Amino acid sequence: MKRLVLRLQTATLISASFLVPMAVTPLALRADDRKYHDADHNDDHNWNKNEDQAYRRWEKENHRKHRDFAKAKEEDQKAYWAWRHEHPDRH
Repeated sequence: MKRLVLRLQTATLISASFLVPMAVTPLALRADDRKYHDADHNDDHNWNKNEDQAYRRWEKENHRKHRDFAKAKEEDQKAYWAWRHEHPDRH
């Protein structure tokens, strides 16, 4: 009986190890689909790789420890958008 329980537990763990990556992958893909509204400039911004790089540059220039933009303080988000409007993408 103990062997059967052990086999069931092992099978469950192996199955879960295959399911977790499939469940998490859509979250990673959606990370680039976030949209933010800049109320001070009344415009919307799509969060993508380019925006993430600009945000990290802003953090570095302003001596900020990295924090996900969505979790940043509202005042830091506003400061970033103001900075971003003064620092358009380099072409």
